[in-house]
Amino acid sequence: MFSSFGFYLTIFFLLVISIALAIILKVQRQRVSELKRSHLEIRQEEDRVFDFLHGLGEAFSGGAHSYELYRLIVEGAARILAAQGGALYLIDREREILVPAFLTEGTPPLVVIPEFITQLNSSLYSRYRLLNRSEEALKNFLKLHTVSRHEGLLGEAWSWSKPAFLDRQALSSSLVSQGLDTVLLGPLIYGGATLGVLGITNGANASFSQGGLELFSAIAEQSAFALYSQAVYKEAEEKRLLDHDLEIAREVQKILLPSESPLIPGYQISGINIPARALSGDYFDYLSIDEEHVGVTIADVSGKGIPASLIMTLCRSALRGHAAGEPSPSSVLHRVNAQLYSDMREDMFISMAYVTINFKTNRALLARAGHDAPLFYRAADRSIERLNPKGMAVGIDSGKVFDKFCNDFSFHFEQGDCLLLYTDGVTEAFNSQGLQFGLERLIYHLRESAFHNAHELLKKLTEDIRTFVHHQPQHDDITLISILKL
Repeated sequence: MFSSFGFYLTIFFLLVISIALAIILKVQRQRVSELKRSHLEIRQEEDRVFDFLHGLGEAFSGGAHSYELYRLIVEGAARILAAQGGALYLIDREREILVPAFLTEGTPPLVVIPEFITQLNSSLYSRYRLLNRSEEALKNFLKLHTVSRHEGLLGEAWSWSKPAFLDRQALSSSLVSQGLDTVLLGPLIYGGATLGVLGITNGANASFSQGGLELFSAIAEQSAFALYSQAVYKEAEEKRLLDHDLEIAREVQKILLPSESPLIPGYQISGINIPARALSGDYFDYLSIDEEHVGVTIADVSGKGIPASLIMTLCRSALRGHAAGEPSPSSVLHRVNAQLYSDMREDMFISMAYVTINFKTNRALLARAGHDAPLFYRAADRSIERLNPKGMAVGIDSGKVFDKFCNDFSFHFEQGDCLLLYTDGVTEAFNSQGLQFGLERLIYHLRESAFHNAHELLKKLTEDIRTFVHHQPQHDDITLISILKL
């Protein structure tokens, strides 16, 4: 009887052990199945992340439009996090506001919708398949509505240092009533600067997976880098296009300046322009007046770059239009001033010097409109005189005062005499010690080199200026004209 009891007891224990092993095996199989599913989910998540990063890379290599990059960021993040949608807002530095860059359709709004829009459809807060009118009004509002710093949820996120997860308990009742249930929200920061705010949203009956905030933080970091890189690329591309346009403008400006010296009986004339930038605000020209007279002018527009070059072009057109048949330089400058005065801003003006030479009598007339006084070298005694008649710059006065001060100054050329016209870029050239080339040095070098022909004189003077400034950058345009009587 005892042996029978032991037998049944043994059978019982074996049965219990079998059941336990079966349960353990089932649990292990469930765990293996869960691990497989988890591994599959991880692989799928990795694939989504890879697709997201690959999409950003393709956007750059393909030169994608900014809107396409914004779409990739929002839709890619929503896809990775299995979210309902999202929104990207970028910072407008000038106005200090957040501007909507991309919003997925149907995503719960991150801003409070005004009452006048909600009244278009009573079901606005409960569903998003609206009537055409209310749906269009909502879309337009969300696309155009900007957010100030600290204004609402987005304005607060602007000042955050890292992303955050917010559920309905942490959200305002207004946003919850509009359908927002959970949101991953954070600033896009790169290099210590906030570029915008990214929000990935879910409505009711949806939630983010465990570890969603950590993944969203990584997405925000990569998105900030992409936005920064795109801004740098865009800036570089704009600079390339601007440099191309400036190069074309520089070539056009070269055409407007004399390409060769005129052949005047008994005279040598030479001119040179060295811009400080791509475009020059200096101008010089040779004008055929009539059978006995030739005109030579030099001008300097206030400022540099594109604005100065445009004014220079207007000056050239006006001067050429009035110079023909008029040997009086002051009369020409009176008309030029009258024509340009109304077209010039209050902070702009043109200094000019205009000389007409009768190459049969060797008599010359000079009119000066606020320009540096030309230097006249007399070969007979190697003296140098500053020809300094009165005159005010073009564009400052309508004509009443200008015409009173701008008059003709007469002088006469003898053999070997030389007239040097120049802009203040010559005398104001600085060296490394902060010293200017100055008028005295210019007079000295003119006296030492005046025996050269007109072209060689300018070559020697420019070499003297370069030697003086050495490696210092040129800060102003340099223009020189020499008129030598043979």
